[in-house]
Amino acid sequence: MDQDANPEIAATLRQIGPRLRRLRERKNMSLTELGQATGISKSTLSRLESEQRKPSLELLLPIAAALAVPLDEIVAAPRVEDPRVHQHPARADGRTFVPLSRHRTEPRAFKITIPAAHQTPSLATHTGHEWLYVLSGRLRLLLGEHDVVLAPGEAAEFDCQNPHWFGSTGDGDVEVLSLFGKQGERLHLRARTRPKGTERP
Repeated sequence: MDQDANPEIAATLRQIGPRLRRLRERKNMSLTELGQATGISKSTLSRLESEQRKPSLELLLPIAAALAVPLDEIVAAPRVEDPRVHQHPARADGRTFVPLSRHRTEPRAFKITIPAAHQTPSLATHTGHEWLYVLSGRLRLLLGEHDVVLAPGEAAEFDCQNPHWFGSTGDGDVEVLSLFGKQGERLHLRARTRPKGTERP
């Protein structure tokens, strides 16, 4: 089989050079010392580590022996983890939050379901940035002097240090995707702005 035609094999081969360098450095061995232990020239080892030379068993077997590591540690393909995110919905203030990312690092991703009854604004401020994308329903967003309604397919992003609130317009439940983290951009509105105090459509 042509190795270049198989993406998995090609990806594994590309990792061999960096792995060799990490293993050698972990053993506190220089290229010269590894060359003396294996009989392989320093230039060949250098090209192997920098992916300028394709690895072969003739090269890898003596290197594995000199580094005292199993060959699998050099050539094994990376373990593929289960890609599914096991969802554990949580409820807070009547809203349902479904985590969409496995790790707790930022930004955090959630699907939020907001009941139709959640239409009374209560402005809040806190650190971070948030990005919202409406999946279904109509989302009302208050941000500073802005009072906007977002329909499915529309999005907004904002600095959470500005007074803000989002909820239902009262016409039905709302489902949104939310990305929250320390990094973000200023608000980009993709819905028309209407003055406060005007009747909602």
